[in-house]
Amino acid sequence: MKQSDKSKHLLSLIRSGEPMTLGQRLRLVVYLSVPAIIAQLSSIVMQYIDASMVGSLGAEASASIGLVSTTTWLFGGLCSAASTGFTVQVAHRIGAGDMQGARAVLRQSFTAIVIWGLAVSVLGMSISTYLPYWLGGDVAIRHDASLYFFIFSLFLPALQLSFLASGMLRCSGNMHVASLLGVSMCMLDVLLNFFLIFPTRYLSVGGYDVPIFGAGLGVGGAALGTVVAESLVAAVMLWYLWYRSPELSLAKNKGCFRPKLDTIRKALRIGLPMGIEHTIICCAQIMITVIVAPLGICAIAANSFAITAESLCYMPGYGIADAATTLVGQSFGAGRRDLTRSFAYITVFMGMAVMSVMGVLMYAFAPQIIGIMTPVDEIRQLGTMALRIEAFAEPMFAASIVAYGVFVGAASTLIPCLMNFFSIWAVRLSLAALLAPSFGLKGVWIAMCVELSFRGVIFLIRLFRQRWLKAIPLRSDGQTERQ
Repeated sequence: MKQSDKSKHLLSLIRSGEPMTLGQRLRLVVYLSVPAIIAQLSSIVMQYIDASMVGSLGAEASASIGLVSTTTWLFGGLCSAASTGFTVQVAHRIGAGDMQGARAVLRQSFTAIVIWGLAVSVLGMSISTYLPYWLGGDVAIRHDASLYFFIFSLFLPALQLSFLASGMLRCSGNMHVASLLGVSMCMLDVLLNFFLIFPTRYLSVGGYDVPIFGAGLGVGGAALGTVVAESLVAAVMLWYLWYRSPELSLAKNKGCFRPKLDTIRKALRIGLPMGIEHTIICCAQIMITVIVAPLGICAIAANSFAITAESLCYMPGYGIADAATTLVGQSFGAGRRDLTRSFAYITVFMGMAVMSVMGVLMYAFAPQIIGIMTPVDEIRQLGTMALRIEAFAEPMFAASIVAYGVFVGAASTLIPCLMNFFSIWAVRLSLAALLAPSFGLKGVWIAMCVELSFRGVIFLIRLFRQRWLKAIPLRSDGQTERQ
């Protein structure tokens, strides 16, 4: 039996109310986590490759992307939050065995999501010219920073649909297709960047100079390569969801695409706190960028590279969090309280273990990781210092990441959002503002390390207090849960 078939079988046990052994639960977590981790890592590898390719153009090119990177995360996060408002509903309906209801929510989500994606895209393009100035960027990097953000914003509707399609596949338990397409997107991005970023050049092969075509678009080419790769993969993902998904295919299921008030209300209850939280956190990150900007171009570039490099460490945590959202969401919808709690604990502890190992590796290989992205010695030194400080926070960072995924699966998003808001604004920003004038970039990353450790502690406290479990509905068939 293939791994995908094994995971489908185990997921069916959740919906049917059948008992699950500890071994079955562990295997199911692993089956869903591994492809989700691969998908998350492929995404960050794509960013890593972008950064290394642009880094070869010099510090100014790197700094231009670094300047607007937090704002791109803000807009991407708003799109992701909007999608999550619908995907969690679908997970609950699948867990309850209501496939028709799941497809109905999916149809309604397409209309709502397209409208939202277009609105966010127009907003992004409107502010792209002014954004680098607002962020305090040096005059030398403003043009490239503005161009990068404009191209990113132009393709936001495609990114929005990609978030929706991948989220729907994951919540149905189909992690493998999303993982495969994520890897494909990474490879396509590398190929496109190779031709779009650099000008036409010659490669010596067997004593002959072979011309390699290049558009020479620089920073704009990096943005264009990424969004085109994302758009193409989004189209394939939507096709699979529409025609091939066993649980959610709409090809032979007619229905209305007009959003219903109840569906929108539930989506807002789940997604709105996440969107507000992401906005507030990204605003805080933008404030961090403002704090870093006066430290110079090398500090901006090193900060951006370190954030990208650290993503290689914490993306496995987000992969496990995706699995946690799916498993908790379906167990929640099935009305299985003990199973929901069990999946929550297993995924959180697995995330902490994996990211602890990643933290050790990041500390040991920090110079090599940063060195791949830039040839500038000062940037390398600053980036290495930042990564080694951050390595100590990875276990507790994992706790907050995966626990957040648990709470999303349980449709409990408001309190976790408030916790994130308090942590980053009260702890990280205040410490960064206090330490940066004296310690420079080092002070900013010390503040980040302290804040992430604090955030992990408060998320673990909420997880173990179990108040988030009280909202689990009773099984509609009146059965008692069998463990």
